[in-house]
Amino acid sequence: MFRSLRSRLLFTHLVASGLVLLIVGVGLVLILLNSQLLDRQLLARMEGVAELTAQRGGRAVQLIAPERLNQILGRIGVREARLLVIGPGQEILADSRPELDPPPADLLELPPSDGGPVSGSFGRMLRRSLYVAQRLGDDRALLIVAPRPTALAALAEETVLPIVLRAGLVGLLASVVLAWLMSRWVAAPLRRTAEAARAVAAGDFSQRLSPSGPDEAHSLATSFNEMVHQVRGSQQAMRDFVANVSHELKTPLTSIQGYAQAILDGAAPDTQHAAGVIHEEAARLGRLVEELLDLAKLDTGQAGLDRRPVDLPAILAAIVERLRLKAQERGVLLENRANSLPVLIGDGDRLAQVFTNLIDNALKHTPRGGAVKLGSELEPGWITVHVDDSGPGIPPDELSRIFERFYQLDKARSGSGPRGVGLGLAISREIVQAHGGMITATSAVGLGSRFSVRLPIVRPQDETLSRSRAVIPRK
Repeated sequence: MFRSLRSRLLFTHLVASGLVLLIVGVGLVLILLNSQLLDRQLLARMEGVAELTAQRGGRAVQLIAPERLNQILGRIGVREARLLVIGPGQEILADSRPELDPPPADLLELPPSDGGPVSGSFGRMLRRSLYVAQRLGDDRALLIVAPRPTALAALAEETVLPIVLRAGLVGLLASVVLAWLMSRWVAAPLRRTAEAARAVAAGDFSQRLSPSGPDEAHSLATSFNEMVHQVRGSQQAMRDFVANVSHELKTPLTSIQGYAQAILDGAAPDTQHAAGVIHEEAARLGRLVEELLDLAKLDTGQAGLDRRPVDLPAILAAIVERLRLKAQERGVLLENRANSLPVLIGDGDRLAQVFTNLIDNALKHTPRGGAVKLGSELEPGWITVHVDDSGPGIPPDELSRIFERFYQLDKARSGSGPRGVGLGLAISREIVQAHGGMITATSAVGLGSRFSVRLPIVRPQDETLSRSRAVIPRK
């Protein structure tokens, strides 16, 4: 019955409103009782009866039976009242409730003859009574005694109950309208979010929510828009990934198939060259598959980091020495200024993979006569290694995408030599992030580029050393 949020909000508000109205009604009655308004109203009616009796002759009261007196008092609104006629010497000449105990002795005295009715109260707090005394002549007086109004009597009072009921009815109707408006106001953003979510699930990623309503609904709309943007980006990245993988696999497979068919048909003029092409393309396929598997392990957290103390300057020096011959063949100066760095905790082989890729890319994109330089910075808790080149630079629109998988710069800026498949920088970023660091790139067209790797320093006495292997956390 109350499965929707809107119906639950409406029901909850109505229940709360009903309880509030009940509490307010009871409180109003208690306030009326404490304010003695009902006491004054009852005394006024009793005084009216006393004055009317005195005007019409007090002796007539003695001639009316007690039951008839009670009926008359009830009709004029003085319920449960007791009417007594008092004579000289505190003598009770008539009593409408003779079965009750006589009133206090001071009430049986004749009131002054030169004034109107005398009123007041007597008794204990919970059993307090009101009285009115009226002189009927020289030797008689009329005494009317009635219990003080209780809470039930207040509710049954003709002047109180209609007011309470009317006020409660108006308040309840106003609460129903207000609850309906509030439930609609609260549930409207959620309903729009649900509709947009169903559209996104159906493949419509153009859905956007306008942040409105309370802070929670505003935050939900903002988070939903961010989620749709990320999902759309992930879907596009997945499509690009599949397209790029298909393209990168198709090119070497086409070459292998073509040269193999030429050898089989005897149409290859140089079988040695054809075999070499097949071998080269097969090696390229092997590297692609190996990089894809490596990247998949990094993504899923299945690749382990062999964490132990790493001498980063020694690793960089070994990489520079290994690539120095390649730099000389290309006519590029390779200079290492990353010295005097502290020991950090990490996977030396993985870090060597990162810096080998960065330096190799810098050599590929640096023209003859240029330079590739390694530098370093040391700050509290962090080491930063820079790889600078004097190549053509990277345009700003491509700089933001160089860490995407399979993304490659234009062939005009690729340099000579075999082209990669665009996974090296993506793998490098995953490795650096797994170490708790970050890799960034800056570039100026015509002046060169800088790749910076920022890594945290872990002290040798840290608990990291007690773990022989640590799994790369999931992203």
